[in-house]
Amino acid sequence: MFPNIRMRRMRTDERIRAMFRETNVGIEDLIYPIYIKESAKDGEPEEIPTMPGQYRYSVNDAIEFAGLLEDSGLTSTILFGIPDHKDEYASSAYDSKGIIQQTIRGLKDQTNLVVLGDVCMCEYTNHGHCGIINNQYVQNDETLYYLSKIAISYAEAGVDVIAPSDMMDGRVKAIREALDTYDYINTPIFSYAAKYASTYYAPFRDAADSTPSFGDRKSYQMDPANFNEALREVSLDVQEGADAIIVKPALAYLDVLREVKQQFKMPTIAYQVSGEYSMITAGIEKGYITEDLLDETLLSIKRAGADMIISYFVPQLLGIE
Repeated sequence: MFPNIRMRRMRTDERIRAMFRETNVGIEDLIYPIYIKESAKDGEPEEIPTMPGQYRYSVNDAIEFAGLLEDSGLTSTILFGIPDHKDEYASSAYDSKGIIQQTIRGLKDQTNLVVLGDVCMCEYTNHGHCGIINNQYVQNDETLYYLSKIAISYAEAGVDVIAPSDMMDGRVKAIREALDTYDYINTPIFSYAAKYASTYYAPFRDAADSTPSFGDRKSYQMDPANFNEALREVSLDVQEGADAIIVKPALAYLDVLREVKQQFKMPTIAYQVSGEYSMITAGIEKGYITEDLLDETLLSIKRAGADMIISYFVPQLLGIE
């Protein structure tokens, strides 16, 4: 008790604070999302208006930029595609010559990065939803077939990790069975098991040109009010064969992230989504906050239980424009 116990003794200077710092975020803890646009020209990346400092790249530019990040310490990336052709079956998503498949092959040939392939249909459908539509409703079971096709096409291109983000029931089981059938038994699945129907995704929809042409995604993504439902979702995905769990968004769902990590003891990833990036970036640009908030935010996500964080701030943290 005071005065014998003085907690401030351990905060006297930076050397002592660093000795006993409980949580650290290193570049090896981060996964960088890269957008590849089929119509983008080499050497002319397109800045995303709602995400200042983030770009849509051509295949060649994406590979080159990823290599630059790797040279500065990045270890992993996750890929999102914006194709020229969109249809009701998202056929560009599982085209062996598609933009993501090309990028995967290039990255595996030219870098040593761990490459995650985000498996969803929203960027590739002409209606912007994450599955097959019938009577303006996303059909769960029919969609599983196409998600599996996408996963197999990524695996054939050499992807390291399949990351399904669609939130269809049973998709982890369907993808696992498909991968095993085609002898990709060692390709892990990092499942977006707790993905909420969040307003935080608005800049992503602009970046990926994936805004639904009707309705919303609330019939398959989770209600932000629900906590226990997230634990059920995670439990089901674990039973179906998920190798790691992704919680999305991050900052507004730290309670979910913490409970997932504590209850399941699984490798757990948090996605610091586009809206989080844009809000922090805008605040820094306006001078309302300082860049210190970025470190504080990443620490909070890591402290809550994330083993890794998907973050758009990687180039900034590495000092790369």
